[in-house]
Order: sequence, then C-alpha cells, then structure tokens
Amino acid sequence: MSQPMPAERESAPLASLDEWEDFLQERYPKPREKSSFRDYGANVRPGVREFYRLNHRHQTLDFVRSKEREFLSLDRRKMGIWEAMEYLNTLVDDSDPDTTLTQIEHLLQSAEAIRADGHPRWFILVGLIHDLGKILCLFGEPQWAVVGDTFPVGCQYSDRVVFPEFFRENPDFQVESLQTETGIYEPNCGLDQVHMSWGHDEYLYHVVKDYLPGEALAMIRYHSFYAAHREGAYTQLMNDDDHRRMEWVRAFNPYDLYSKGHAAPDVQTLRPFYEELIAEYFPEKLAW
Repeated sequence: MSQPMPAERESAPLASLDEWEDFLQERYPKPREKSSFRDYGANVRPGVREFYRLNHRHQTLDFVRSKEREFLSLDRRKMGIWEAMEYLNTLVDDSDPDTTLTQIEHLLQSAEAIRADGHPRWFILVGLIHDLGKILCLFGEPQWAVVGDTFPVGCQYSDRVVFPEFFRENPDFQVESLQTETGIYEPNCGLDQVHMSWGHDEYLYHVVKDYLPGEALAMIRYHSFYAAHREGAYTQLMNDDDHRRMEWVRAFNPYDLYSKGHAAPDVQTLRPFYEELIAEYFPEKLAW
C-alpha cells in the first residue's frame, strides 16, 4: 500500500490559497466572458502548475482512504461555526500581495451576495461556511490535500479535470483495474458511494452533514468538483439524485467564484445576523 505523503515533505507551491481561487476564475470565466478564455495550460503561473502536479500525483485511492480514517473521526477539537471562522482567519498570508481581506471577510462576501439575491436562509448559510474545511491547512495538511479541483479516485481519470497530464505520475494510473471507466464502482452507483479526492469539501461535508438539507450538503461536498458540474464528466458514476444535486451546485457556483469584491464587508455589523442564522441550524459546538 502506498503511504500518504507527510505534509512537512512538501513545499507550498502557491503563494496563498487565494492564488488557486484566482486561477479558478481564469479557468471558469463568467459565460459572457467566454470569448476571452485563455489557454490556462500554457499561461498559468508556475506555482499553480506545481500545485496541481503534486495534487494529481499524490491523490491515490490509498491516500484518500488513509485521510478518511485520519480525519473523519472528527476528534481534533470542538468548535462552533463562528469560532471555526475565527480559527480559519489565522490562515491569512501576509505575503499575498493581491488581497488584504481576512478569511471571514471572504466568507461574508459570498454569503451577502447570496442574501442580496433573495435565496433561502440555508443557502445563505452555505455561502458563509463553504470554505471552512480549509482549516485542514491549520491541522498540518499540505495545500494539495486541502484545495484544488476534486475528482473521483478508484476509477479512470477524466481528461476534463484540470491538468490531466499530471495523472500519469499517480501510481494508480498504472493499475489497470483502477483505470476503467467505473473502476471499483458499479455503474451509476451514486456519488455517495464514491471516494472523492481528499480536500476541504469532503471534510466539511462530514462535519455538517447532520444539520443541513441535502441541497446545501451537495453544494458543500461538490463545489470543487468542476469536472462534473462545469464539464459534464463522470456521469457513469452518477444516479438521478446526483443529477438533481448538481443543479444546486451549479446554482451556488457563481457565488463561490465571482462574489469577491474590493470593498470589505463590515464584520461587526453583520455578525449578529449570521450568529442568529448559525444558531438556527447548528449546535453551539461541532466536532472537527
């Protein structure tokens, strides 16, 4: 069995996690901006290429299973949602020249954009919490095991995943049984039965899965699964419920990608509204 790569052995290929998010906006422009779509493979910043090379090399089926065992017992600490947001705030990278916003301000931008469009309260809450799984970085996980486009492991890699050429460095690429269209899974088994590449989406889903409606959980669990909800890949693994869930993921996606603005939200003014919203759905403390 291949062993997971310890976090301390990997350098940080991105200047900050915001560099990955900026790349997503370039790769997945708004529909009206499609004409300006660039060859991201040729022009992307070196740090992003190195990030995806590490991600695609190390996200094996064995690695994912090891991380599920390591983290999904949810025994690291007890925190409320706002407390987790403040904890995530310590991830701010002072070396990043492109943003001065805190992590809480980023989350509030997404939530406020959803709120302004009149969506249900649970939808607003998803905007507030959807990136909280990035606290994995604060638990010592390397960037490539926290963010990045997600994809199923244990079956053939789709060429619609960003930088598919880097999958050739993944040990699973050489295992014939893992490189068929459905691999270890039954056709149309449903994504609930599929091991996704490890990262903040899957981790947060397990933290909050007992408290939110299914539509909200789909947004959290699959918002980085761009190969499916933007590119139409992996339908051979999806059932009818998954196709319905992806409609909700697509509804959330613009708020995830395009809600960043130059004006920082007033955290103290907004905090009472969001603390009330959090209390509507979550207990005082959750297991992380």
